Amino acid sequence: MAELISQKPATWRDYYDICKPRVVFLMLLTSIVGMFLAVPGMVPFDILFFGNLGIALVASSGAAVNHLIDHKIDIQMSRTHDRPVAQGRVSQMRAGLFALSIGTAGMATLMIWVNALSAWLTLGSFIGYAFIYTGYLKHATPQNIVIGGLAGAMPPMLGWSAVTNTIDSNALILVLIIFAWTPPHFWALAIHRKDEYAKSGIPMLPVTHGVRVTKLHILAYTLGLVLVTVLPYYTGMSGPFYLISALIFGVRFIFWSAKLLFRPTKTTAMDTFRFSIVYLAAIFVALMIDHYIF
Repeated sequence: MAELISQKPATWRDYYDICKPRVVFLMLLTSIVGMFLAVPGMVPFDILFFGNLGIALVASSGAAVNHLIDHKIDIQMSRTHDRPVAQGRVSQMRAGLFALSIGTAGMATLMIWVNALSAWLTLGSFIGYAFIYTGYLKHATPQNIVIGGLAGAMPPMLGWSAVTNTIDSNALILVLIIFAWTPPHFWALAIHRKDEYAKSGIPMLPVTHGVRVTKLHILAYTLGLVLVTVLPYYTGMSGPFYLISALIFGVRFIFWSAKLLFRPTKTTAMDTFRFSIVYLAAIFVALMIDHYIF
């Protein structure tokens, strides 16, 4: 199939959108929290700056590869129809070169100004998301988001390793929180976009097993997530402020998951999806506040 050629020339905004900035910003929040939780005091400014710059560049490169691989699917879905590569405003070659350039710059930044461990872990996360998940798992199994979610859960570990040059058990707990959060977060969106995923041929859980089964999975994973979020308190990483915050937001997430299963409206799936983003940000901000104030 010939590459789609748009009548509109590419702008800086198109390249910015290719980087999936909202996703990257959420990743950076968890990376920054990982950095600060790794030390009792202030994170060295050079590590804070260059570490997150390198992580952001490599994550943005992964997002660009996702746009490149999925451009034929994106054009079929209203949520992604206007993406720059799908519309041809950015050619596939330019998208590939852009991904290679910023990914290389990000790896060089981590290798030169941070440490090799954080660089290799970031590269592993990139490969997991851009190629293993996007290129294979997404099209191979309805459990794609569960298996592939590990790559997207890595930023706290990346931030932690950037500061300490180690892989710590507490950092693994932070990874586990995001890993448990990813399925209910994404499946809520998948329910809302079920017909589009079916049309595109992607075997998302609502398409292969039905909406009710997916809602049951969301509720089950949400309950498991709330249990996982208390681990920082029981390991001594955080105190009562974090525990109370995690339980309050966890109960709210359970409410949305239960409403989605038992009393849904037309907007409940997207409302659950949107709340899940607020939930993750709130959990990590609470960890930071607890670490420095309480």
